[in-house]
Amino acid sequence: MFLKYITTFKAFKLNNKLTRCFSQENFTTGSSKVRSPINAYYNHFKHLPLPNDKVFATYVWIDGSGINLRSKDRVLDEVPCDLSSLPRWSFDGSSCGLAKGDDSDTILIPAAIYKDPFRKNPHIIVLCETYLPDGTPTSTNFRSNCAKTLSEINNLEPWFGIEQEYTIFDSDLWPLGWPKGRGFAVINPLYSYCGNGEHVAGREIVECHARACIYSGINYTGSNAEVMKSSWEYQIGPTLGIKAADDLWLSRYLLNRIAEQFGSIISYHPKPMGKCHPGIGCHHNFSTNKMRDKDGIAVIQSFCKILCERHNEFIKNYGLGDGEENKKRLTGKFETAPYNSCTWGVADRGTAIKLKKSVVIEGKGFLEDRRPAGDCDPYRVSKMLAEICLQYNKLPC
Repeated sequence: MFLKYITTFKAFKLNNKLTRCFSQENFTTGSSKVRSPINAYYNHFKHLPLPNDKVFATYVWIDGSGINLRSKDRVLDEVPCDLSSLPRWSFDGSSCGLAKGDDSDTILIPAAIYKDPFRKNPHIIVLCETYLPDGTPTSTNFRSNCAKTLSEINNLEPWFGIEQEYTIFDSDLWPLGWPKGRGFAVINPLYSYCGNGEHVAGREIVECHARACIYSGINYTGSNAEVMKSSWEYQIGPTLGIKAADDLWLSRYLLNRIAEQFGSIISYHPKPMGKCHPGIGCHHNFSTNKMRDKDGIAVIQSFCKILCERHNEFIKNYGLGDGEENKKRLTGKFETAPYNSCTWGVADRGTAIKLKKSVVIEGKGFLEDRRPAGDCDPYRVSKMLAEICLQYNKLPC
């Protein structure tokens, strides 16, 4: 009887192997799920040779939510040599929260070109600004004014370095690697920050994202696991002018696209798991040539003072919408400063603006504004920081 059972089981296994549909199975790699790891048909068409005079251009833009990105493809007859050779395009703004239904044609104006890490060379991704038919920027096009402000301080050579934190959620809308059934990870994790093994989740996504960013031309400079399990951070810059903000938006797009392949969801919400768990920020590092020169520390200290004097105004611009959700993160706990006060200090992660010890020792360098939320618009933040140099003539930025 036992021998008969074994024979039947072997036959079942053999038949099962012959009838399995790999494309419908869920494979697991670490803590991340890959929904369609093997699909011969998809791979066949993806690797079809294309004519040399056909180039895919993926146009990417920010929708009316202020944080979500939209995209659509067009086929060009040649690789564009610069922005001026890229055609303007349009889309249905009413379906993206940017226009009314009775006047929905919204214009896409190319702003930056990147190499496409999904289709690879010669295909490209085009980051765009959005405009209404009358030529005015849409409600979430903060790049237009940011570029104008930064152009006015070109002589100061403004550098921006951005630290983007985010959380990876599984398809059940619960953080990756957390216990299923809405179970909670350890409230005060000891080993997740810069951790490995069981203390982190989603490293495959992080690795893919890093390589995709560098391939595309983004000034991606590093990453690390964050304090809350399933949360990570990556760094952009320091980069001159508006490129850091451009790079950050495009890097968000790449991260979302990569997460699709793993059946995961990326969140930039500043406090995704409530008051008992760490928040998600997007720290901005800033400096001008005079801050980086000898005795620049005096300029940095004056700048910090003004940042605190205008604290309430900055808080309203440092998160999605009017920044109200960011207040849930800025509680004075989990290495944040409270939203209703502003202090600056040296090597103190509980201050709103932090200076590294090396900046004080060397007497020059940069400052780190720790107030922006994970879902902030880097164009808004960059513009606010640059405006100080324009509005305060007595400050030798």
